[in-house]
Amino acid sequence: MMLHPPLEVSARESGGIHYLQVRGRLTIGDPSEHLNDFTQQLVQKGAKKMVVNLNDIPQIDSSGISSLVKLSICLARQGGGLHLVCLPGRVRDALTVTRLVEAIPTFDSEAAASASF
Repeated sequence: MMLHPPLEVSARESGGIHYLQVRGRLTIGDPSEHLNDFTQQLVQKGAKKMVVNLNDIPQIDSSGISSLVKLSICLARQGGGLHLVCLPGRVRDALTVTRLVEAIPTFDSEAAASASF
């Protein structure tokens, strides 16, 4: 059995927007649960707008995609929103195939993602 490093999530806030940097595989089990827990803590503290950078994610599965959808719905209910940063590659392809890029605004840079709020 091959072990993978744990998912790492860090956040910073600027101008009312929370920027999350996610590193590691965003897959079923602990990684998706970790992202859910991390983002829910931010929401409970009042976060309404988030930019999630997925450029350091080598792999995403349906659980990871589900985590992003749940977060997007939660933020929309709070009057905010979720924007993703994801360059072309395997993860962007997965977001495109699942049509998530049509439901959650997805950009090539944090600057573009934050400017669109």
